[in-house]
Amino acid sequence: MSALRQKTPWQIALGELGALREQEPMSRHTTLAVGGPARWFFRPTDRQALLTAVSLCPPDLSILPLGRGSNMLIPDGGLDSLVVDLSDLNELTFDGYNVRAGAGVRMSRFARLCAEHGLSGCEFLATVPGSIGGGVMMNAGAFAQQLSDTLVTVEVLMRSGEVREMKAVELGMSYRHSQLPEQSIVLVAEFALHPDHPDHVRERMRTMRRRRSATQPLTLPNCGSVFKNPPGDHAARLIEAAGLKGLAIGGARISEQHANFIVNEGEASSADIVALIGRIRREVKERFDIELEPEVRMLGEWL
Repeated sequence: MSALRQKTPWQIALGELGALREQEPMSRHTTLAVGGPARWFFRPTDRQALLTAVSLCPPDLSILPLGRGSNMLIPDGGLDSLVVDLSDLNELTFDGYNVRAGAGVRMSRFARLCAEHGLSGCEFLATVPGSIGGGVMMNAGAFAQQLSDTLVTVEVLMRSGEVREMKAVELGMSYRHSQLPEQSIVLVAEFALHPDHPDHVRERMRTMRRRRSATQPLTLPNCGSVFKNPPGDHAARLIEAAGLKGLAIGGARISEQHANFIVNEGEASSADIVALIGRIRREVKERFDIELEPEVRMLGEWL
């Protein structure tokens, strides 16, 4: 084996703390099913493995935490980063009306188990793709609710390897935004809910799911809402009013069902999606003098 192919000590160590792969296609790990390869892709076996791994990584190595990849757009050229798959951080514990959830817990599972325990306040998460860690980062929301309504504290792994507990009020959470420390990873989030009959909670969840299924293109790969709603208006209304509903570039199309969704019709590239995003922003700006702000996170280097 040549020197160029020999693994360094940190790479060997990570391989013993979980699964470490090179040049992993990110199209396999995002709900849009696009994106080039990550330089390194690591799935730690548990929380302690993650803590150890981060402390061993070179300080100049960029780390990207990954849940379900439901709100991210990766360049076709990939990422020169270590992508950390948090799927196995999926512990969920109930203590009275408080619930602690690991970063890898799917939000739909979180909502379902809260309903089983007769806890209300997070029903809307049944309709939000993604996991708790990403939900905290983006302050996930739907149906006029958001995660910050019930979030109490988070445990955060700093790039230095330190674990820090932060109160929700320290995160500066606003509409689809939180101010987590740079290069940090959410480990656990704690929520304070309130009691209700499980049947009532489940019925609200079913109603939300029906509304979502009726209005959103769930059968094709997508990233959820592409743009944040501007104050007092809806991005979907503006996009449709600009005559863009159904517009396609390459394999990407503005959904006919919901104009604030871009769907991958099978062969889309990240470049196709970015081109559509740019076209939407330009035309809405020209027609209505409104700057649409992307909700989807565009990661990596874009030309």
